Amino acid sequence: MEDLINKYKGRGFKLTPQRIEILRFLEGNTSHPTAEDIYREIKKKYGTVSFATVYNTLQALKERGELLEVTIDPERKHFDPNSTPHHHIICGSCGKIEDVFEDYSGALKLPEKVLEKFTATGNHIDFFGICADCKN
Repeated sequence: MEDLINKYKGRGFKLTPQRIEILRFLEGNTSHPTAEDIYREIKKKYGTVSFATVYNTLQALKERGELLEVTIDPERKHFDPNSTPHHHIICGSCGKIEDVFEDYSGALKLPEKVLEKFTATGNHIDFFGICADCKN
């Protein structure tokens, strides 16, 4: 907990009790929660927390590069506290999202027409399938 606070202390990120709880919820979380998921969980401890507080905190973390926004669901955004480069696989049945830590950059080739107009700085791949739970 102290490491978490020290990570953000003095970096222009106001640490309210609600924000600390949001950070604690996200720490090591691999479920790729939505803002609504996080809000429901934080509200259990801080009944007066507003959805705007949760959403604004997530946006601030995203702008600081501490959080990735995963836009695989047209209905709502998911958030990933692991900001290191990686990809995702999504179950088409239940929507479960898992991380994929493989580097595919060597296998991906952009057409020359594109490279004339753009300099590629990264990539992100979303794989789709059916998870083992839904398959059974």
